[in-house]
This record gives sequence, C-alpha cells and structure tokens, in this order.
Amino acid sequence: MLIADDLDKLLDILPDFIRMPLERHPENKLLIEIVMDLGRRPEARFPAGPEYLSTRIISWQDLDFCIKRIGNFSGDNRSGIERTLHRISSMRNRKGNIIGLTCRVGRAIFGTISIIRDLLEGSRSLLLLGKPGVGKTTAIREIARVLADEMEKRVVIIDTSNEIAGDGDIPHPAIGRARRMQVSRPELQHQVMIEAVENHMPEVIIIDEIGTELEALAARTIAERGVQLVGTAHGNYLESLIKNPILSDLLGGIQYVTLGDDEAKRRGSQKSILERKASPAFQVAIEIHSRENWIVHEQVDQTVDQLLQGSILWTQRRKFKKNGAICIECEKYTSANFSMNLSHTHVKWKNSKHLSNASNTERSSHSNKLLESKSSTVLEIRRLNTNSHILLYSYALNIQQVEAIIFALQLPIKVTREILKSDVILALRANVKQNTKLRQIAKTRHVTIYTVQSNTVSHITRALKQILSLNKISYLNWQKLCDDRKAIEIISLSETRIAIEKIVLSQKQSVELLPRSANLRKLQHQLIKSYNLRSRSFGEESDRRVRIYPIS
Repeated sequence: MLIADDLDKLLDILPDFIRMPLERHPENKLLIEIVMDLGRRPEARFPAGPEYLSTRIISWQDLDFCIKRIGNFSGDNRSGIERTLHRISSMRNRKGNIIGLTCRVGRAIFGTISIIRDLLEGSRSLLLLGKPGVGKTTAIREIARVLADEMEKRVVIIDTSNEIAGDGDIPHPAIGRARRMQVSRPELQHQVMIEAVENHMPEVIIIDEIGTELEALAARTIAERGVQLVGTAHGNYLESLIKNPILSDLLGGIQYVTLGDDEAKRRGSQKSILERKASPAFQVAIEIHSRENWIVHEQVDQTVDQLLQGSILWTQRRKFKKNGAICIECEKYTSANFSMNLSHTHVKWKNSKHLSNASNTERSSHSNKLLESKSSTVLEIRRLNTNSHILLYSYALNIQQVEAIIFALQLPIKVTREILKSDVILALRANVKQNTKLRQIAKTRHVTIYTVQSNTVSHITRALKQILSLNKISYLNWQKLCDDRKAIEIISLSETRIAIEKIVLSQKQSVELLPRSANLRKLQHQLIKSYNLRSRSFGEESDRRVRIYPIS
C-alpha cells in the first residue's frame, strides 16, 4: 500500500516544543492525532498508545500560534490545512473561546480497498460501518478515486467537513477525477445531497458520516433515483444500526406487525413481531473492525430479515495478510448482540495476492488453491460423514420404544440423551406446553420440536417419517462419491453439501454457491437433486453459479 500523509505541513502549524519531538520520533509515520489542551502537557496518540511530547504546559499563546496558521473553524468546530487531508477540531469554553485542539492526521492510503474491489464492480450501493478512527473516511476516499479513475464513473463527493478531499477550494489529488461539493453548514448536508443528483448527473455519490434522519431520508431518495451510493455511518455492527431509530431507514426500517393466530402458530413465533418495512437504500453493508479485518454482508435485505427473526447468519470475513494476500472466510454467528460467538465454516477462500485485479473467472480457475491442502478437505468429508444421522432427543416418550421403531425401519436417526447435542426434539404434546425451559432451549439453539399426541407406535412412526421428509437427509455414500475425484471437484461437492445441510434444510433459505465451471456445476446439480431440492444456474458464463432453493 502507498501512503501519503503530508505530515510536515501539519507539523509546521505547531509550536517548536511539540513539532521537534514529533520530527525525531521513530514512529511518526503511525501518528494518529495530536491533542493540545489548555493547562495540560501536549500529547501524541499512536496505535500503541498515547505519549507526552513535552513537560511544558499548553498556554493561550500556544493555542493562538496554531489557530493563526489554519483556516477558520466551521459550524461543527472543524478546520483544516489547505491542500491536505488533516483535520483540526476545536474545543470551546462557555464563552466560545477555544481551549483545546485535536489535530487528526489525514492520510491517503492507496490500495486499501482492494479487499472489496469485486463489490465496487457490481455497481451496488455500499454502507461502511465502524467506530470512529477505524478508517472509514480513508476507505471511501480511495473508493472515490477507484470509481472515478479506474472505472471511469461520474463521482460526486458530498464533503461536509472537507475531510474527504481536504481543505480549500482545490480538492486533494487522492480523490482522482471525482468532483467535490462542499457543504457550508453541517445541517445542510441533506440538501446538498439532493442538489448533487438534480444538478450534476452523478453515477455515484459519496457521503461521509450519515447521522441525521434528514440525511437518511435523502439517501433513500437518491437510491430510488438509481444512483449508486457509498456512505459511512457510526456503529460497530449492522444490528446496532437496526436498533438506531434515526438510521434504521438506511436498511429499510423496521415495524411491528401483528400476526393472526394461525400464522403465528405456523411460524412458531409470538403474535407481535418485527419486520422490515421497505427495501434498504444500501444493498451491501461492510463492518470495518480494523484496517485489516472487514465483515461483508452482501445481501442487506436478507441479513436484516434474519436478524429480526433471530436466525443464524452466514457472512464473509475478509482479511489482509502480512504478505499482501487477501483471505476470505465464511462465518456463522447468531444475532445476540453480535457477541462474535463465531464458528468458522470449514471452507476458506484464499485469493491470490492481488484480488483487486482478479476476475471471477480467475478465481474460479484457481479454485484448487482455495483450501490449504487436499488432506484438510478429506478431513472435512469424514466429519460430514459422521454427522449423516439426525440426533434426536426424546422427551416424555418411551425411549426404548422410539429406538425400536428406528431400528425396525432402518432410519438414519440416533437417539441422544443430551438435549444440547440434538438436531431435533420429539416430545409428547401435552408435556411441551408445560415445559417452558424445553421451549427456551429449543428457541435458543434453533432446534425444531416435533410433537405427538400420544405415546403409540403409529404416532411415533408418523413423526419420525415427518422429521426425515423435512430434513431430507441424503443417503449417498459420500466416500464413494468422492473417490477418484479431483481436489476441485471434492471442494465443489463439499461446498454444496455444507450449503444444503447448514442453510437450505436447517434455515429454509435459498443460497448461492461460488462461481464454477460448467462440469463442476453439473456435479453440484446432481448432488442437489439427490436431496430432492431444486436448483438452477444463473449469471454470465464467467460468473455463472448455482442457486439452491428450499422446499416450498
């Protein structure tokens, strides 16, 4: 990555007793910000932690020395240095006098968005989430340059605090050919957003720090006019944005819906539930947890629906490696405060060193490099094979009778004494209503409870067959299926089986597989058919992939 920071121009506005220690500091290239508070020692903040720069106390004269060398402060108490990306923010006392300065170092980092280059090419609207200082503004600055220069799109930046393109009338070269519209007052940002669409015919609009209800409404209006949006908002996780009453409209908004008795019983939910009101303004959401660690939600509408339903989510975690490579991992986690109770799936996608220059065709042709070795794939197949039986927990039923029926019918079901290991629960209907703890465990672990009216052979047999028909366990000999197969064929089949058993059957949701060649897609369709599921291929040939549909 190429980094341009113009640090010398920021140091020039500082008094000598602050500037000189920073010029000699061995890690000044990692400097985040400089804090100058009246009556306190000057402080420099680095990724490793803060450091004092001098024993001398900041005086009125020191603050005045800095203020005279920068531009005027705007309505949001921010200023800058012309033709740089640095941001100087002020703190005032009750009389309006400046008593503190925060000098944030602005850097243009070229190459930082290669991790999501494929998403930019799709022309979908992107929303970047993250806590302050994590690098959201740096990322959208680079996104603006890539879209304008490399993809040759008409890009307009709504630069409220001159933080994206720098202070002054001439924008910083880091944004490339993108145009910049300045905002006179922060509260007018939503008006400038609409003006940009009406007056300048942009294909892409870049917005930093969407934070008010009017700005969220303006973003929705722009999205409905067919303009691609790239914006940022504060919030570590997508769920925190859903809970935010001001910004939830960016994701479609939420509303309470009252279901009828039959519908609530069919869904197995309460009568009053939360649902998404409309289509989201952003189709892709990206959680930036650190500069090298991003989580991508490629279908925001489906993700929001799953969060509201309390379903298990499947997301991508994209990481920069030390050698410059990019690793993409598929992860599963529940929506309980996004507590990062993550369990990795066993298929990891490791792209080549330059993901930004790799097309979908290249990723498909290099699929044999996706796993670390063929042996790890074989281990995964063996693990799947051991779980080919459904683990059933029997409650208030005669366990010996249940096991005898399973043995007589040769069903791929095993009875377990531990409810936390079970895939399904079979119980007597009258006892389930009285056992709130059982229902709570089932709801927490997303396990279905099947009930029988009485403890008879006919009722238990009917319930066991219903469990099998709904779970659609494949009776294929997995080891035989994978014999004499190439590594890439085994990977494709493993990916298909994991998708079917972990998403389509358990969550009743459709899923798209990775782009594959025609012969690999044919193998995937055959495997899907063995589960009695529907599938079809779609997309251009270089990006053609299989979609699996649940039982309707």
